[in-house]
Order: sequence, then structure tokens, then C-alpha cells
Amino acid sequence: MLRPVGFSEADFKKPVVGVASLWSMVTPCNMHIDQLAREAEAGANAAGGKAIIFGTITVSDGISMGTQGMRYSLVSREVIADSIEAVAGAEGFDALVTIGGCDKNMPGCVMAMARLNRPGVFVYGGTILPGIHPESKKECDIVSVYEAIGQHAAGKVDDAGLASIEACAIPGAGSCGGMYTANTMASAIEALGMSLPNSSAQIAISPEKKEDCRRASEAALALLKAGTKPRDIMTRKAFENAITVVIALGGSTNAVLHLLAMAHTCGVKLSIDDFTKIGKRVPVLADLKPSGKYGMVHLTRIGGLPPLMKVLLDHGLLHGDCITVTGKTVAENLRGVSAYPTDQDVVRPFSNPIKPDSHLRILYGNLAPTGAVAKISGKEGLTFTGRALVFESEEAALEAILTGRVKAGHVVVIRNEGPVGGPGMREMLSPTSAIMGRGLGKDVALITDGRFSGGSHGFVVGHITPEAACGGPIGVIKNGDSITIDAMKNEITLDLPAKEIAARKKAKKPHQPKETRGVLAKYARLVTSASEGAVTDKNL
Repeated sequence: MLRPVGFSEADFKKPVVGVASLWSMVTPCNMHIDQLAREAEAGANAAGGKAIIFGTITVSDGISMGTQGMRYSLVSREVIADSIEAVAGAEGFDALVTIGGCDKNMPGCVMAMARLNRPGVFVYGGTILPGIHPESKKECDIVSVYEAIGQHAAGKVDDAGLASIEACAIPGAGSCGGMYTANTMASAIEALGMSLPNSSAQIAISPEKKEDCRRASEAALALLKAGTKPRDIMTRKAFENAITVVIALGGSTNAVLHLLAMAHTCGVKLSIDDFTKIGKRVPVLADLKPSGKYGMVHLTRIGGLPPLMKVLLDHGLLHGDCITVTGKTVAENLRGVSAYPTDQDVVRPFSNPIKPDSHLRILYGNLAPTGAVAKISGKEGLTFTGRALVFESEEAALEAILTGRVKAGHVVVIRNEGPVGGPGMREMLSPTSAIMGRGLGKDVALITDGRFSGGSHGFVVGHITPEAACGGPIGVIKNGDSITIDAMKNEITLDLPAKEIAARKKAKKPHQPKETRGVLAKYARLVTSASEGAVTDKNL
């Protein structure tokens, strides 16, 4: 059966490299990955192996955002991991190269490699180029469109203006161009040691990205020869390196969810509290979107991730002795890396950080007994107290924001959007962007048991656990209740007596599953709390 798919007699004596291609035409993030997979195949064959390309699914967050379809987004991470594990396990591949380009692709790929524990390398599909608005000549991207919707609702942008932004924002192949979840996870995986140096900061359609794919296959074969496996690389120290880099870049809250899941799969003990411990000593240095002014392409043009990692290493914030897929340590990979140009302000020096400590805040309190995740850059302030305006779904909240019901001083509460309650834990990019677009970013907070897109910014708190569907206090908030968010004390508080909260919980009706068949129902039955990474195999 291998002869008709391209094996010659000589190929049967070669190690087989499975190339997992996340190609799909459902999203520009992945539309070019079939070509990258061919480059990886050529690299493996030239290095003395025999490559077999196989595929798996992807879904588009950007297209499904704000709809019921978004419930499948986080679920797809598990499906991707399951499918890569199934194919590679069934076919007996000796080594793996996985190529992903959208948010859930990347942790899904790495989780599969950790489960299989066969030599492998992850390749990032690369970042998109920014769109250029035909009139203003300003750069724009997917988040520009979502924020323009809010501006349109506020009367700041007319129909033609909105259409012109939408038409130019996505010029071609590649993942969303800010330090959103895709670029965050690509950077985290490189820092983790599972990608070749600078794989995370290459343009999707560049010659460098093609070369990255060829070299990844060579590296996978070298790892096979050396006997180095993914779980040899993805150690506790390596995950600490990944967290450090995510913070320095001002990365997405989704990194908390995904790194917890990846660590669980590796058998590494990691908790949400580790983000707090590491965050106390790591500054935010990169001035990148969504809260900053630059895109990933600007980081690419000044040297990518290695110079930042070199600075972090020199300041004693990285474990330089961690082994990587190059066969060398982090310190060895960074030896000789040049500093960023002196005339750039994309990445600031330690003497002038964007924020002296982490923007990712793990909050606790009577509203989040087992934790919540906030993304506080400092630009929106560090504390917020307001009156709750409660919604049972994202759609209801978005309508209220766009029609002007949400006012300054409100804390928008969106519940029943967690891993179980959704099911699937949708991202709240539409409502957060609408708040920003209406000019309420500093005057309105938003909290949810769902999660946020890497493009979300403002005074937002997600991953509130326990979620409403699992009896969490977020499920008993009423309109008008006072809520306080304190990013200095890392607290989120429902300003009510404990007796009142307990009485409301006792009176609340039990959660009824929204789905009883199919992948969403299975997910809701198996999934753990967001504070544990929302994995589906912990209780098996």
C-alpha cells in the first residue's frame, strides 16, 4: 500500500517522517500550509528520510466569532490533537513535523507530539502582512474590522467606511498580525524549544518560512538519530521559559489556557499561579497590538524573537540550559544573536518597559474562588468598580453594547459561556471590540466565564472559575450588583455578604446541558475547568 503513494524500494529502509498539514481553505491562516508541507516533505527526503503528508482539521475563529459556531473553536484543539495522535500512532511514523497556522492548531499539534513522544518539530505557518487602507494608508488587520463595527454603531464610521476597512484588512495568507493568540502561541512554542529559532517571527509567504519547513524536517531526523523526544524538551523549566516570553511580548490570555493543557499532556506540573510567580519579575517589553501600536511583521523586520530571548537570558529570566529541537540548549542557540537595532521602539529596553510586571493577572476572590485571568496593560487603569449588567450569552451582550444600553460605569457580565456551559468557551472579541469602538474602553469592564481573543483589550477578565454551569458565583450575579476588579491585589469581588451569595446559589436551578449529542456534548461531559487548561483527558 505504500508503493502507490510514492515509496520506492530504497524508501523502505529509511525513517518515515509524518508531516501533519493543517492546510484548509476555511481561513487565510492555513490556506498556504499545503505548500509549506511540500517544503517539509522535500526537506525530509533530502535529509535521508521518507516523508508522508497527512491532514487534519482547522476552524476559523475570525469567521465563526460572535456566532454559535465559535463554540467549536477550543473543541478543535482536542480534535486536532486526537487526530494527529491517531494517524501517527496507526501508521507508525518514526518522527513528526507538524505545521499549524491558527490559534488552536498550535497547542493541538504540540499536545499530539507530547502524547506520542516521538521526535518532532513544530513549524509555525507564519504571520500575515498588514492590510493598507486605500485612503488613510494606515495599516489594519482583523481587529481593525471588529473595532470599526463599534465605531459604526457609535456613528463614527459610515457604511462605506466600514466596508473599506473590511475589504483591505486581510490581504492574503498568514495568521492574524498582532500579538494575538496565534503569534503568542508560536512564540511560546519557540521559547519552549519545540520550534527552530525564529520560526515564530517569519512572514507566511516568505522564503524564510519555506526554509524553516525544510530545516524542521532535517532537525526531526537529527532528533531521531540522537534519541531526543518531545518530553525531553518540554520540561518544567521549558514551560517557565515559555511563560516568560509570553509576558515580555504582552501575549494573549489564551496562552494560560493552552500552556496549562500542553503541560498536562507532558506530565509537567503547572498551575495558573505560576503565571503570577513568574509575572512578578518579568516586564512587558514589546509594544505590540492589540494594546500596543505595532504588528508582528514589525518584530519580524527587526530580528524576530531571538534578540528578545537573548535579552531575557542576559537578565537571568530564562533557563539557558534547556534543550531544544536544534539539539542545542537555549543559551547555545542564542550565542552570537545580535541585539535589536538602536533606532527601533517595537521592543523597549529593560530601563523603559511598557509595564514593569506582567499584564496577565490571575485573580481570585468570592467571584472566582478557583481563579480568573485578566489582561491588564495598565493603559485602562489597574482597578475598576462598577454596576453589573448581566447577559446569558455573548449575542445578548453585543446587542446591548451596539444599541447603547451599556454605559460608563457598567461591568458587563457574560455567563454560561464556559467550557461546559457554552459548551466550548467562546471568545468575546465582538463585545470587547464593540466596547473599544464605542470609546468606552476605560469606562466599562467586561467579565465572563468564557475567554477572550488575543485581539481583545480593555478592562477584561475571563476564565472565571468555577463557571456558571458548574455552580460558580458568576451564575448568581444580578443587575446592579457592585463588582470590584483590582489588578494590584489580584482580586475580583462581588460586593455582597457571603450569606446573600450562598442564598442565591441555593435558589439557583441546576444547569441543563445545551447539547446532548455530538462533539460538543462529548466535550462538555469530559472537559475540566479553564483553570486546569480545559483538557478532556484528565479524568479518564
